[in-house]
Amino acid sequence: MIRYFSEDISFTYSGKRLASRWLKAVSEAEQKTLGNIAIIFCSDAYLLQINKKYLRRDTFTDIITFDYCEGDLLSGDLFISIDTVRDNAVYYGTVFTEELNRVIVHGFLHLVGFDDRTEDQRKIMRKKEDEYLQLLAQLSV
Repeated sequence: MIRYFSEDISFTYSGKRLASRWLKAVSEAEQKTLGNIAIIFCSDAYLLQINKKYLRRDTFTDIITFDYCEGDLLSGDLFISIDTVRDNAVYYGTVFTEELNRVIVHGFLHLVGFDDRTEDQRKIMRKKEDEYLQLLAQLSV
């Protein structure tokens, strides 16, 4: 089950139902079982504190994924900074919802088992993001 929350900001995500169907389809395509996923929307300041406390990094980021997966059962928390997603949408010349969906699937792909520490891993991750964003577009028709 996928649940959506907001911490320290007022943000309403209008795409919950579609995103839940989409992420279920992504998990099935990756031959995984969807467990408990929490998607938490927050501010830059909130995510920075999480980054410092748990990852010992003093940097802003768009998403932090906490992986609680067991075997093929996908479970975890995706903390997403709405501030950084908005800034990145402007920077990359895309609309906010497209950038938000990319960040959501990026975090979800980490739960699936993908990483982005090396350039080769980033290329694979970007390709998967693009593939699943196309799937989202098909589901929304």
